[in-house]
Amino acid sequence: MLNNKPTVVIGASPNSDRYSYKATVSLQKHGHTVFPIGIRSGKINEIEILIDRPQLENIDTVTLYVGPDNQKPWMDYIFSLKPKRIIFNPGTENEEIQNLATDKGIEVLEACTLVLLSINQY
Repeated sequence: MLNNKPTVVIGASPNSDRYSYKATVSLQKHGHTVFPIGIRSGKINEIEILIDRPQLENIDTVTLYVGPDNQKPWMDYIFSLKPKRIIFNPGTENEEIQNLATDKGIEVLEACTLVLLSINQY
């Protein structure tokens, strides 16, 4: 698919009430390859939640569903993916990581992945 933007969802949850779950489903529905990564195993639709930190290539976007207090252990991993952009969903904004990302030439968005998808701005 021409529009495919491979996306890593950090903070993925098998709980269908969580926004990370809804975003994973919506990303898939919109034709994006999605890699949900979380701290508990489970599935989102038929996609297995990855509980390790696999080295992935050609990642367009990392979308965060982990609060600022729990992001530090993810920083090196996120940057190792060399994403083109990082989306800080509401409640995940983190000036330190945002500044580091900008310094590395990574686009930073404070936005809601679900909204971006729904208005075709993803």
